[in-house]
Amino acid sequence: MTQQQTPVPQQQQPNLSTPLRARDHARAQGRTLVRAMPTIPASDAVDVPPGVAPADVVWDETLDAGDYCARVLKRGTRARLIDLDGDACANVLLYNADRPVERLNVADTVKVQWNAYLGPGNLLLSDMGRVLASITADTSGRHDTFCGASNERSNARKYGHGENHGPHPNARDRFALALAKFGLGRKDIPANVNFFKHVKVEPDGSLTFVGGVGAKGEYVELRAEMNVLLVVANTPHVLDPRPTYTASPLRVLAHRGPVTPPDDPVRTATPEALRAFENTEDYYLS
Repeated sequence: MTQQQTPVPQQQQPNLSTPLRARDHARAQGRTLVRAMPTIPASDAVDVPPGVAPADVVWDETLDAGDYCARVLKRGTRARLIDLDGDACANVLLYNADRPVERLNVADTVKVQWNAYLGPGNLLLSDMGRVLASITADTSGRHDTFCGASNERSNARKYGHGENHGPHPNARDRFALALAKFGLGRKDIPANVNFFKHVKVEPDGSLTFVGGVGAKGEYVELRAEMNVLLVVANTPHVLDPRPTYTASPLRVLAHRGPVTPPDDPVRTATPEALRAFENTEDYYLS
């Protein structure tokens, strides 16, 4: 005798047959909370850094795999990128928000600082010799300045699809969507930095993707040294060998802070850093 199985009821679909029913359904979702979404108002953010007042939080948003975001941040703002589950990849671009023809220059960032492996105290430099942002904290230490962003072809080779609105969107197209909201286009996309995925240069000059899964809650904190446009795409690293499209949730949390003082240890750490800060301060004097 076989045991009779009870059928599992299917989830009832909403009745959207009329505009009024559709409106009522949409309004009923008004207080629905999911992990990947912005906090509005940002002052309602929870789990903020110690000492940060809720009123000083200006941006709190969590990105799922394939998501992107962009925001203008005032000089002095601290933006913390948090790898919530340890497997995010923060593809990051920066621009002078007041004059976006000035933007992140990864080559100069590496060359001027004599260092391609970013960490606490390092700077993100513009193509005009100024400091767009400095790294004030870093609990990860696994980043990449060599490889840039994925594109439609690279994703299609790996996942079968790579188009912007498909199941496996690429970083470059996500950047393009973000920048279009600020009047910028594909021609305005420079090389980017990838946070939370490490790539190292071998003695023969080849690149090795170290990647790996970090600890939950690792973060990098950027201090805006100019009024900046920060653009972030959470998409798999272009060299990630895994056949599955993997990027765990990434949180962007920003709060107001003071402009870097003259005796700040990041500013005075090296002659190159001091000169870049002086260039930045001269820009604001004029």
